[in-house]
Amino acid sequence: MINVMTKKPIKFFASLMALILVAIFPVSCDNALDEPLENEVLVEDTDYTLSENMYPLLTGAYELLYALQWETFPVVSVRGDDVNAAGDQFPLTETDEYRYDRSFWMYNSTWLNFYDDIIKFHASMEELERYKEFAPNPAEADQYIAEIKVMRAFEMLQLAKLWGAVLIPSSSQTQELYNTPVSTREEVLQHISDQMDEALAFLPTVRPNQRTDIKGGITRYTALAVKAQANLDLKDFQKVADATGEIIGSGAFTLESDFYELFKIPGKLSSENLLELQYSDFGQSSGENEAYLHAFFGPNNWTPVVAGSSGGWGFWEPSMKFIKFMLDRSETVRLETSVLFTRQGIELIQSDPAYATLPAFVSNTTRDGDIIGRTDDEPNPRAVFSSGKHYLPSNQLTPGRTAYGTNKNFIVIRYAEVLLMHAEALANGANSAAMTADQAVNEVRARAGMAPLNGVSLDNVLDEKFAEFGMEWGIRFYDLVRYDRGSELNYGGRSYAAEDRFIPYPLAQIDILPQLGTNN
Repeated sequence: MINVMTKKPIKFFASLMALILVAIFPVSCDNALDEPLENEVLVEDTDYTLSENMYPLLTGAYELLYALQWETFPVVSVRGDDVNAAGDQFPLTETDEYRYDRSFWMYNSTWLNFYDDIIKFHASMEELERYKEFAPNPAEADQYIAEIKVMRAFEMLQLAKLWGAVLIPSSSQTQELYNTPVSTREEVLQHISDQMDEALAFLPTVRPNQRTDIKGGITRYTALAVKAQANLDLKDFQKVADATGEIIGSGAFTLESDFYELFKIPGKLSSENLLELQYSDFGQSSGENEAYLHAFFGPNNWTPVVAGSSGGWGFWEPSMKFIKFMLDRSETVRLETSVLFTRQGIELIQSDPAYATLPAFVSNTTRDGDIIGRTDDEPNPRAVFSSGKHYLPSNQLTPGRTAYGTNKNFIVIRYAEVLLMHAEALANGANSAAMTADQAVNEVRARAGMAPLNGVSLDNVLDEKFAEFGMEWGIRFYDLVRYDRGSELNYGGRSYAAEDRFIPYPLAQIDILPQLGTNN
C-alpha cells in the first residue's frame, strides 16, 4: 500500500489498471498452476490527456510489489545454512537439502508470481509512455517509469538467483515469451545493472522515508542498491563499490540503533531501509487489513502476553549451525533478535557439552514476555526454533487484531547490506573513497555490540554477513555459492554439489515454453 500509515491503499485493479489488464497468470497454490500464459487486453479509447491517471498506475505497481505471495520468499531463501525448512511441506525440505522436484508447486508458483508481476510492470510502463506524450510535466512520467523499472529489476534478480538463465520480457505482450530466447545468468544480471543506470537520473535523491508523495517509495538509492546486488553476483566489484559508495557518501542513511526493534513496529520506514514491503491494519481493531502472511514463519505453539494472539505454522527454523556460530562469536542482540527459542530447543543446544552453559538471554520467553513453544513435556512436532526477524510481539499488535505478525512490514534491502556489500567489494580489490572495508564492517559490528576488527578480509566480511542477515532473502546461500564455497553448506546430513546452485525449471513451464527444456 501507499503511505500505509496515513491513508487507505490504492488497490492494483481497483480503478485504471482494472481496465488495462486481465489476469495473466495463476499465482497461488489455490489455482491451476499449469495454465499457459494469456494475452493482456488494452482498453480502447483511453484518454491519454488525463495525466492524473498516471498516479494510479504507479501506486498499482507498488501494490503488486507488496503483494508478495507467501510461498515465494521461502523458495528464494531456504537453501542457506542459516535456516531449515520445517513443518510438513516435504518438497520444501527436500529443496533445503538440494534435492529438487521440478513438479513442486512452489517452484511453479514462484516462477509465475515473478513473471506475472514483471509483465504487469511492463504494461504499466507502456501506459505511462502513452500518457507522457500529452503530460504537462513529462518528468513525472519518467520518474514513475523509473520506479517501476526498479521493481522489475529486483524481481528479475530473484529469478536469476533461483534459475540462473531465464527469459527477459521486453514488453507486456505475453505471447512474445513463447519466442523469447533464454538469456544467460550473466546477461540477465548485466541487463538489470543497465536498467538501473537508465533509471537513476529520474529518481528522487532522498531516503525512502523522506518521500512525501509515496512514503517509503523507491529512490535513486534503492536503484543503486539493486545495481550493487546484480554486480556482486557478476563479480564486477568496482561497480559494487561505486554504487554502494554513492549511497554511503550521501550521508542519508543510518543504522537503526535498536536491532531488535528494527524488525518490529518501531522499525517501519526506518532510516536504515532502502526497500521494504509495506502493510497496515490502519490502526483499527477490525476491518480492512493489508498484511503479509507472517504465520508461515511463526511458532506453532506459544503463550502470548496478549491472550488470543494467534501463533504460526512452524515452517521456518533457524539452523543449529547458525545458532552455534552466533554463540561462538558471543553474539547477543543479533542472536536474540534472529532466533526464538523453545525450551526443547534450548535443551537440544545444551545436549552438546560445549554449549551446556548458555547466556541468560537464551530463553523461551522473549524480552516482550511471549513464551515460545509448548509448556508441557511433549516435543514440538515442527520447529524447535523460529525466526525472530519475522516475529512481532503480541503486545505490538493493534488491540483487537490477532493474526500473527499483522501490521508488520517486510524489510527487503537494508543499509547494513549496503555497508557489507561495500566491504565485500573492497576485500576483492575494488577502490573507494567513501569508506574503508574496516569502517564499513565495524559500523555494523558496533550496532551489534561487537569489538572492531582491523585488516578486514573476505572471510571476515562473509562471517559478518552470516551474523547480520540470517533468515533474510537467502543472502547467506548466495554469498557462499558466489565464491564456490558450497562445501560449507554440507551440514546436518546435507550434500551440496556445484550443479545444485540453481533449481530446475518448473515442469509446467517447460511444457509451455519449449526453449526452457532446450536450455536445461
